[in-house]
Amino acid sequence: MAIDAAHLTHQREWSRTTFGPGSRIEGVLDHITKEIAEVRATPGDITEWADLAILTFDGALRQGFEPEQIIAAIKAKQSKNEGRTWPDWRTADPDKAIEHVRNTRSQA
Repeated sequence: MAIDAAHLTHQREWSRTTFGPGSRIEGVLDHITKEIAEVRATPGDITEWADLAILTFDGALRQGFEPEQIIAAIKAKQSKNEGRTWPDWRTADPDKAIEHVRNTRSQA
């Protein structure tokens, strides 16, 4: 099974049937927060990471984004990140996020 537009369409339909329609943004974010705690407790459990991915997709789908838009946004953001300047990871605190080097232009 691939995670493609058809998979995300299936996920959206299942989620609406199971959890109801609408944005449910606060509920999705609350669930993500709980899953982050589970990942912290068991970072070697791939199913906890999968929960985060599923919830992230569900949140975007519930905001009205189409599966193709989500896939395109992920690819575009990865490309943008690859074009950014990053500090040397060897000098970074391993327990903190490594942020890209900001310049005078606004970068999201």
